[in-house]
Amino acid sequence: MSSGLGSVLGLTAALVLLGAGLWLQKKFHRRLTPEERERRRRLKVDAKGRMSDATLIEVRGPVVYYRYEVGGVEYVASQDLTGLLHLLPGELTGLSGHASVKYLPENPANSILVSENWCGLHRRPSKPAQGNA
Repeated sequence: MSSGLGSVLGLTAALVLLGAGLWLQKKFHRRLTPEERERRRRLKVDAKGRMSDATLIEVRGPVVYYRYEVGGVEYVASQDLTGLLHLLPGELTGLSGHASVKYLPENPANSILVSENWCGLHRRPSKPAQGNA
């Protein structure tokens, strides 16, 4: 009988320790901010994504709306570039209608136009100055 009691006590102690460990992890685990989650998503798509052509639909403030096609399916998406504006070579005005997009093959709806290490936005070529003849 005492070996059965020892097994029960050992199991109880193990469960108490497991519960305490889970409680401590939950209490002290650093929760990711929405900004950090988005940064990690961008870096993952940048590292593992495939590229395709995209068409810019609209630029509204720091948000760029675009569409692209993967496997015959058209996706419409947007990306808020607020935290990335300092990485862009210029203003969002003057962007052409064409861009490059990166998307995850296992989830083509998960896409980006810009990340910390990559930019798929294209500028319109500047018009040559016309001389007076």
